[in-house]
Amino acid sequence: MSLRPPPLSLYIHIPWCVRKCPYCDFNSHQQPDALPIAEYVDALVADLDQDLPLVWGRTVHSVFFGGGTPSLFPPEAINQILAAASSRLRFAPGAEITMECNPGTAEHGRFEGYLAAGVNRLSFGIQSFDDGCLQRLGRIHDSAEAEAAVKLAQDAGYENINLDLMYALPDQSLAMALHDVERAIALSPTHLSHYQLTLEPNTAFAAKPPTGIPLEDDAWDMQERCIERMADAGYAQYEVSAYARESRQCAHNLNYWRFGDYLGIGAGAHGKISSGADGSVLRRWKVKNPREYLAQAAGAGRIGGDDPIPPSQLPFDYMLNALRLVEGFSLGDFESRTGLGRDVIRGELDHAKLMGWLQQTGDRVLPTELGRRFTNDVISLFLAA
Repeated sequence: MSLRPPPLSLYIHIPWCVRKCPYCDFNSHQQPDALPIAEYVDALVADLDQDLPLVWGRTVHSVFFGGGTPSLFPPEAINQILAAASSRLRFAPGAEITMECNPGTAEHGRFEGYLAAGVNRLSFGIQSFDDGCLQRLGRIHDSAEAEAAVKLAQDAGYENINLDLMYALPDQSLAMALHDVERAIALSPTHLSHYQLTLEPNTAFAAKPPTGIPLEDDAWDMQERCIERMADAGYAQYEVSAYARESRQCAHNLNYWRFGDYLGIGAGAHGKISSGADGSVLRRWKVKNPREYLAQAAGAGRIGGDDPIPPSQLPFDYMLNALRLVEGFSLGDFESRTGLGRDVIRGELDHAKLMGWLQQTGDRVLPTELGRRFTNDVISLFLAA
């Protein structure tokens, strides 16, 4: 059976930050005294050139600059990267192009430059509007700088903006979590990301956990009340931690969650590419260390690993993404994205429905409210599929 490849996105990783946050497990590194901007732009282009044979003839539907802190790079560098990418890949008309921004690195005039370069969506890592919480999280900005950065972007012409918020922070109460949501809503973003602080392995917080982290039941209360407040303000939940105004869901992240394809360039970037011929799926990632990446970007040494996903693992990989969505998935989509028949997951689906975690209407399967609370347990069922 020959399968049509799913939609394709492009992920571009900028690995440097002003300072590493103690909760962060992303591939980010404190910036050197002089950022190697020109060298890194050249390396990204060389990396892309090497990966092009994986995606010949396909259209890119979204681009995402993640990090690290991509806004450490000036508009001129972002423009060079996008110009090189769009000359090598076919960009869909009106493709969503997102860049993550740290409010502590916002400068007057830069947002106009990013907009002119083609970046049409910004994502601000606010995390909290409480200065005490921000200090405990190790952030370099305060609440006033956060609000000022968003307003600078809006004044520059940006109207498609996401704000990242965290909850269940050290010494945070329900009232404080709700206040963060209120402050975010007042800025009128099109999208909100709202996720619980977790102590990820190999982070400073995991090595030395902060005191005052709310209990799990208290964290659940924060999530529920904040969801209600966001819904009242017109932000509908469409994923475990994502909320959007009508038609403003993040296209790039939706492609991840729907098991689409994405090409990843940059130090530590991950990609997932399907073959239209036989349905095989390759996960590829690049070396993490920026120095090593810069030295190897034009050759095979840039590849940290190539991992073909065996058919037996595809149901888990698919569900790991699709079951995060409120809309769930269609069985037809499962078949077209994995090349597998729906019978291979029939037992797991029946078990999840019996537990009250999933419900099915015709071809569509979606999590129940109970299932959304136990997402990890539902997904883990498919490890044995």
